Amino acid sequence: MLTILGFAMIATFLVLIMTKKMSPIAALVLIPALFCVAVGQGAQLGDYVIEGVGNLAPTAAMLMFAIVYFGVMIDVGLFDPIVRGILKFCRADPMRIVVGTAVLAAIVSLDGDGSTTFMITVSAMYPLYKRLKMSLVVMTGVAATANGVMNTLPWGGPTARAATALKLDASEIFVPMIPALAMGLLAVFVLAYVLGLRERKRLGMLTLDEALAREPEQETVSTGAGSTRGTGTGGTGGEDRLRKDASASGGGTGTGTDADPTDEADDDEFQGLDPNRSTLRPKLYWFNAGLTAALLTAMIMELMPIPVLFLLGAALALTVNFPHMPDQRARIAAHADNVLNVSGMVFAAAVFTGVLTGTGMVENMADWVVGAVPDAMGPHMAIVTGLLSLPLTYFMSNDGFYFGVLPVLAEAGAAHGVSPLEIARASLAGQALHMSSPLVPAVYVLVGMAKVEFGDHTRFTVKWAVLTSLVVLGAGILFGIM
Repeated sequence: MLTILGFAMIATFLVLIMTKKMSPIAALVLIPALFCVAVGQGAQLGDYVIEGVGNLAPTAAMLMFAIVYFGVMIDVGLFDPIVRGILKFCRADPMRIVVGTAVLAAIVSLDGDGSTTFMITVSAMYPLYKRLKMSLVVMTGVAATANGVMNTLPWGGPTARAATALKLDASEIFVPMIPALAMGLLAVFVLAYVLGLRERKRLGMLTLDEALAREPEQETVSTGAGSTRGTGTGGTGGEDRLRKDASASGGGTGTGTDADPTDEADDDEFQGLDPNRSTLRPKLYWFNAGLTAALLTAMIMELMPIPVLFLLGAALALTVNFPHMPDQRARIAAHADNVLNVSGMVFAAAVFTGVLTGTGMVENMADWVVGAVPDAMGPHMAIVTGLLSLPLTYFMSNDGFYFGVLPVLAEAGAAHGVSPLEIARASLAGQALHMSSPLVPAVYVLVGMAKVEFGDHTRFTVKWAVLTSLVVLGAGILFGIM
């Protein structure tokens, strides 16, 4: 019964958010609460929620201060040269911009943290997508899938978990997987190329001057590459408007009496290329670049817990760049919306994961899936593990899958002569899909900063992420890795 209710709860949640019948926060809270009562454990709901919140509290704290930190870095102009450089290199070509998104996300993913990857990628690429009226779900889908492949780095989490759960050496798992992961990353770049060609066909190619002269996007319905866009047509009117916004705007908050609210909002959204905003700190550029590099280095070297690093970094960035208290309050207030949305989503997800784990649904679901594997598939348990990693890492946390399910799969494989190393490598195949799971806090950073509905992101991304995961699995089989 718990197995059926567990799958029903997940299915209900996904249907409601993808059809936009409920907001993700409301669905993450109300659906598990309802199912908790349905299984007769309503009296324990509070305990489950508190335990879930306790487990995710460090993640929420990290995201809060990371958003403030990178928000300040955007304000002071740290990413402006990157944005201008990419736009000049891409010549406002949507295909190159989408490919550039995949490359940037893959490179930044080397730090091993998905939230940081998404914050940097969206900070750099969002203004380009908005100005050219490109589909924002293309950006979130490509970034999430690229990060999912790179998430298999030993310091990214899944590989370390697999090694710990099966008492193996992480390098023995990861190094032989490099060719298969390289094929997965290549698949992401090919996907970005194809999606970019679709965007180019829909929007055409522009020169840099034409792109900057376009009116910013008025409204986005982020439903895919063919999504409906705003009615702004660009031309000389858009160029005049840019001049008006620049003259009527300080730190991205227009004060001119002739600027309407939509003008002000659009200028905020494209502030990465606004050279006149009052928050710029050109004399502190190298300090901010050095601080960011030091912060990412400390994260990779694990000198301190990530929440502590971002807390210190945000405090230092605010103090140095905005020494006056009113300015600091203004910057915090400017990013409060993102902070509240993302941290609220994480704590709401804590209700979902707390109920799913506390009621025993996860354990029963995992046992049912493993038990459903026919004995005849025993000699092929590596392939079975790879296939199961797609849905299980999507519907479960990495901790639940690698510490709860993987040892059972490895034991079943060992009974048929399948090496635990093969099982461990195969278990990494589903990570491209895992990064778009509603149980991954980082995905809420991605969709929140990109201003994309989670349901739209899910509907667009899942099919491509599944395809990428299958490419990794197929390459692993082809190369004899598993």
